[in-house]
Amino acid sequence: MRHHHAYLWLGHGDVLVRPGDAHRRPNHPEFRTAQVMPLECADWLLKPASRIAGTFYEPGDAARWYAGRLAEYGELFDGAYAVTPSYGETVRVLSAGEDRVGGWWVSGGRFLSVSLIACSPHRVRPVYGCPLRETP
Repeated sequence: MRHHHAYLWLGHGDVLVRPGDAHRRPNHPEFRTAQVMPLECADWLLKPASRIAGTFYEPGDAARWYAGRLAEYGELFDGAYAVTPSYGETVRVLSAGEDRVGGWWVSGGRFLSVSLIACSPHRVRPVYGCPLRETP
């Protein structure tokens, strides 16, 4: 059954580019343990299941989680920098089996990544298995 896994990362921007970005690629030995977000959104599915912040089978529930995280971290955005997608647009995107991904530089030289990644199957990487065991 198609669903979306939620992922969140907030960290100092230097971690994203320490030197280079190899640790954000699946073929790097540190990839699975690196706390930073991967370069390709679908690669979240290759991280340990413990990184999943939530699993949603209904697009509306996932869209509420996404909007809630943006509201929760809203004070970190500098000025009007944050572009917040509408709830309806997020539901539409998720209903189509797509990902909803946002990444923003926020105060203190940090980067905030909020992601809903489609699973079972992923449109771009259908060979990626679900990081959680599927239940019938």
